[in-house]
Amino acid sequence: MVQASTKARLVIAGQAPGLAVHKSGKPFDDPSGARLRQWMGIDMEDFYNPLKVNIVPMGFCYPGRNKNGGDCPPRPECRALWHDKLFASLPEQSLILVIGAYAQRYHLGSLRKASLTETVRNWEAYGPVYVPLPHPSPRNIGWLKRNPWFDRDVVPMLRRKVADILGREGETV
Repeated sequence: MVQASTKARLVIAGQAPGLAVHKSGKPFDDPSGARLRQWMGIDMEDFYNPLKVNIVPMGFCYPGRNKNGGDCPPRPECRALWHDKLFASLPEQSLILVIGAYAQRYHLGSLRKASLTETVRNWEAYGPVYVPLPHPSPRNIGWLKRNPWFDRDVVPMLRRKVADILGREGETV
């Protein structure tokens, strides 16, 4: 579930599509996508406009369920076969939203902190291009409740950056 063009300056670097997205064939066409768009302060029209937003996950197909009922990690062969080539073909990006631990491990490498929470809490260390985010899945509601600083500090910054990239200075939907 990829959306990419050489025109977009904003990239959503995610993990892998969930089952609902796998069935619809449309990236982030699920509750996770609704939350991500809310965090970004954009509507579906901008989100699904490939001239504005690239969506490049670590895995391009649904990886299946794990024993705890969540999704399995992105399949590593997908990144090895397609992800690097696709990123190499994109122009220099102005803003890359790095969603979840798997994407952070790849895109931030040794710069990431010991945990996803600490990586996201230290978002300023990855600017101006990268913004690490937790996965917007409904399964992460507990994380969001335990980390109120995310909504207070990170979301407003994210909305400003996205609005700036999209040329909508300070405007949010």
